[in-house]
Amino acid sequence: MVLFTALLVALSLITGSNSAPPMDSNPVIYDLENYDVETDPWEHNNYAEGYDYDDVDEEIEVGTIAPPPLPSPEPPAVIHVEEVPLALLPTKAPTPPTLDFTGTGLFGPDSGLGMPTCLLCVCISGSVYCDDAELDQIPPLPKDTTHFYARFNSIKRLQTKDFVHLNQLKRIDLTGNQISAIEEDALRSLSQLQELLLADNRIQTLPELPKTIKHLDVSNNQLKSARLHDEAFKDMSNLQFLYLSKNQLDYVPVPLPESLRVLHLQNNNIQTLHEDTFCNHHNTRYVRPALEDIRLDGNPLNINLFPRAYVCLPRLPVGNAN
Repeated sequence: MVLFTALLVALSLITGSNSAPPMDSNPVIYDLENYDVETDPWEHNNYAEGYDYDDVDEEIEVGTIAPPPLPSPEPPAVIHVEEVPLALLPTKAPTPPTLDFTGTGLFGPDSGLGMPTCLLCVCISGSVYCDDAELDQIPPLPKDTTHFYARFNSIKRLQTKDFVHLNQLKRIDLTGNQISAIEEDALRSLSQLQELLLADNRIQTLPELPKTIKHLDVSNNQLKSARLHDEAFKDMSNLQFLYLSKNQLDYVPVPLPESLRVLHLQNNNIQTLHEDTFCNHHNTRYVRPALEDIRLDGNPLNINLFPRAYVCLPRLPVGNAN
């Protein structure tokens, strides 16, 4: 038993000597009393270097900046109004300004400037539009007017002074008015006039017209043959379109110019035709190639009874054949 115990002790000593670390020949002896441990990391990293902590001790004064006081508002001014006696106050409302076409000053027709017209109507590049403007007479027109439109008004008369000095006027359209009279010289001086439209009025007679007219429309009026000038259209060598329907004509207004292309005479009182109405019975070779459109319907006329009146035409007239 004692032997067994001694073997165990010897075995443990051999094992311990093999696992223990080798001993250093020069062991370091640490002096715990003089061992200096750095306990302040801030001091080691020099974070505090260059920083003046004295500034922290200074007191920071915090104050409130108030806005400057607003100026006190001035009291409103007192306006003293003198009382007007009731007897001096106007008893009638003021009359609104109107366009005076009868004067002779700057705005009158004698001036030819037509300034009021361009306030009442529309003026665009020589064209004056006065349609449905409640006119009862021709307003003063600018001197450079080339086209004048005054349809669907209440104009009753055309006077000589209406178109004076309008040497550039090429078209007049007065359709749908109440014109019953035209002065003899109202249109004669218009040397550039090419289109005259007077349909749907009350015209009984035509004055002398400019020879430059190409298009004349006097349909739906009260024209009578006895009140037309003799040979009214003979010298109108530029006339191409002549509309005389719905009037009170008794015969075709001959002689007709060679330039004529369209002739409308329907719904009149024409009862007979002559051999020379459209042609020339003295010259059997005479031809009128330009006159292609003739309307005679609505008249108490049988066109079959006058065959020799059409032999020179390229086309027969339109009318009653019974």
